[in-house]
Amino acid sequence: MRSELTTRINPSLVIAASDALRPQQEIESLVAPFLGGDDPVFGFLCGLALPQFFDAAKVEGQRARVAAVTDGVIMVIGCGARLIAEGDVFVYADLSRWEAQLRFRRNESANLGARNHMQAAGLQYKRAFFVDWRVADRWKRPLIAQWDFVLDTHDVLAPKLADGDAVRRGLRHTVTRPFRVVPFFDPAPWGGQWMKNTFDLDRCVSNYGWCFDCVPEENSLLLELGGVKFEVPSLDLVFDQPRALLGDAVFARFGAEFPIRFDFLDTIGGGNLSFQVHPLIDYIRQHFGLNYTQDESYYMLAAGEGASVYLGLKDGVDPAAMLQELRAAQGGGGAFEAERYANRWTAKPHDHFLIPAGTVHCSGAGAMVLEISATPYIFTFKLWDWGRLGLDGRPRPIHLDHGVTNIQWDRTTEWTRRNLINVVSPVASGAGWREECTGLHDLQFIETRRHWFTGTVPHDTRGGVNVLNLVQGEEAVVESPAGAFSPFVVHYAETFIVPAAVGPYTIRPHGSGIGTECATMKAFVRD
Repeated sequence: MRSELTTRINPSLVIAASDALRPQQEIESLVAPFLGGDDPVFGFLCGLALPQFFDAAKVEGQRARVAAVTDGVIMVIGCGARLIAEGDVFVYADLSRWEAQLRFRRNESANLGARNHMQAAGLQYKRAFFVDWRVADRWKRPLIAQWDFVLDTHDVLAPKLADGDAVRRGLRHTVTRPFRVVPFFDPAPWGGQWMKNTFDLDRCVSNYGWCFDCVPEENSLLLELGGVKFEVPSLDLVFDQPRALLGDAVFARFGAEFPIRFDFLDTIGGGNLSFQVHPLIDYIRQHFGLNYTQDESYYMLAAGEGASVYLGLKDGVDPAAMLQELRAAQGGGGAFEAERYANRWTAKPHDHFLIPAGTVHCSGAGAMVLEISATPYIFTFKLWDWGRLGLDGRPRPIHLDHGVTNIQWDRTTEWTRRNLINVVSPVASGAGWREECTGLHDLQFIETRRHWFTGTVPHDTRGGVNVLNLVQGEEAVVESPAGAFSPFVVHYAETFIVPAAVGPYTIRPHGSGIGTECATMKAFVRD
């Protein structure tokens, strides 16, 4: 950007904000307490602010250079440019976290204040997760209202410039209607073939294990501005319109964070996920700095022959013996026999397995899972990875010490059967529809409701954000009883968000979905 803009506007002075950064070693010392030492995955969420990365004397020196120019255009460019000059025109170059991760993988990008383009992408991601994105988000959020222009930099060869007011109008419009974020798909060591075939994805990719279909912190959002598709991080919407999107109660509880995540895990034609456990709330708060944990559930969109889910421990498990075998397996002493210790349950389409934090679990091969969960992303403690290698040809990190500390040893067979598998109860019904409560567990803050319908189903956000997926049926349409938004058509397995501000809405079969029974899964934050 610096090179291209310099060529086009011929400024009298060009200042790179990075020239005012503190020395590399000082920055490394600043961020080190949050990077977890040699741990390749986990650190601690930092409370740093962007000015802490800059040398105050260097900043003042650059400000003096700006003040000394009496004629022509001055261009200050880079993260932290506003520390040096507010300027007459403020252009914000925006990029989603998912695109940032792809650039880490291609060795095209470095961390904030670092010269580490060639570092392993996983370590760059860890630093971004615990440091860079926290720092940048604190700096970005109050600036959104001040943008004169926004630069969409997702396509390096075709950046797009939009008026800041137009982008803000687009964000305000988005929270008045249902919408989808841009999904992204990624291979996995255990990945399957169902998504490739169902969603007509690139056949040259060996498998697709993941699809992040509703993770606004990492997905992007497409706005149509003057007939042009303009891509911004969907996190911009969370920052700029948190109350209208989330609702007052959810915003008061979580702040400007989107607490519900929908993603897909495809093991049809693939292998088992890692045998794992998620941290308890007190543990994640003390060790990693998060205020809530990754409670989750597996909803079966599809299941092949022999599909199963590992969930909960068998009766009479000896924790010391299980840990000894896990350590021996990790040390190369033979495979860990998960079925000696964990229950393996048969899985069929529309089964719903609830997984509160502290419960050992994993999806077995042959399953297409819609994972409905809270949003702390990476906080999975792998206990056993079936002796396989990651996509990089190396063993994936195992965190036994974290894991065994969080396992709830009393979640055994009968408790699991009674509390975590297809805990379904009727809620309401009407002409051509019925509603069921399917979870989540009382320990979790997310409620889920399934609606079966051949007719029109009434819904209401009741002041809180709703996230839905069409889990059966080819097509449905979301409408406003008052005509407040244009009809919004969704297709099988698509996730969509209904902002809290929408209020009442309806869903009915549409197009090729008419004449069949459709179903949606809806998630929202409990009161």
